[in-house]
Amino acid sequence: MITEERISTFINSFDTGNTPFLNELERFAIETNVPIIRPQMQSFLKLLLAIKQPKQILEVGTAIGFSALLMSEYGPENCRITTIEKYEKRIPLAKENFKRAGKEDQIVLLEGDAVEILKKLDGPYDFIFMDAAKGQYIHFLPDILDLMPIGGLLISDNVLQDGDVLESRYAVTRRDRTIHSRMREYLYELKHNEQLQTDILPIGDGVTVSVKLK
Repeated sequence: MITEERISTFINSFDTGNTPFLNELERFAIETNVPIIRPQMQSFLKLLLAIKQPKQILEVGTAIGFSALLMSEYGPENCRITTIEKYEKRIPLAKENFKRAGKEDQIVLLEGDAVEILKKLDGPYDFIFMDAAKGQYIHFLPDILDLMPIGGLLISDNVLQDGDVLESRYAVTRRDRTIHSRMREYLYELKHNEQLQTDILPIGDGVTVSVKLK
């Protein structure tokens, strides 16, 4: 956990929660070990949606549709969401959840590898939420930047990897070293790219918020 557990518990005690359907979906995700955004990240995402009031949202990494549904619920009423997922077993679940929530007209799910799909999108998307394979963030970024207008927001989740990103690459297991080095490269690029203003925040498992300046 990035923030001290007692502090996180205290902060979460003030949370007003989500809709009954989202609560049900969150319980299902926990029971079936499907990774979804953490409670602090849910609250932060709602805040960013309220501030930005985006019209066009792009999500990279659908899973079972929890975060897309949260954004559709707490974003502007007329916002449109495009979400990308490549894991075939989760796609039918996400589609069914969109249908059950009555959001199939608001949310479009694109099936396949984001590396390929991002190149074919037109945009612009004024709000982009990245929550896919962490080792791919750095590869997604050039196309993501092309899809963002000036003033657009890019939110990237799970960037601190439960604190592992702070460690030397030799302190993490060998199988995680590629992801470790790519995430460090991604964070460096976000902070040093002249097109972006970025902050790294210890919310949930770490999140970056980037604004496109030019």
